[in-house]
Amino acid sequence: MRPSIISLTIGTCAAALVAACAPDEMPAASDGRALFIENCAVCHGADAKGDGPMARAMAKAPPDLTLISLRNGGTFPKVKVLSTIDGYTKSTTMTGPDMPEFGALLEGDLVPLDTGDGVLTPTPRKLVALLEYIESVQATR
Repeated sequence: MRPSIISLTIGTCAAALVAACAPDEMPAASDGRALFIENCAVCHGADAKGDGPMARAMAKAPPDLTLISLRNGGTFPKVKVLSTIDGYTKSTTMTGPDMPEFGALLEGDLVPLDTGDGVLTPTPRKLVALLEYIESVQATR
């Protein structure tokens, strides 16, 4: 059975999109630290433990981001963290200021990211950098 033209076209476009995101351009945790300090530390604190200057004014303190993996059975939930940063999953349990949506702020060049399902998904570089930084500060037992 021969593949259809549509299947080949979709496959070629997907391959071209992933190829346009060269793996050697993947951000490191150090790339995300400045983004974290600039955008997240005011609530989550410079050490990501939920004790930033704004946290004192909030009815419910922001979570300690260094415990994400421990709260998830030792696994860092990349998709959940990405969705929270981006604003895709909006928290409805907080009173007062919610977690801001950073999706638009972090748009830009794309890099291929495997969130654990084996599929490389084009994701904004800044968002991946921030994800890498947060994953790098995870506490261990």
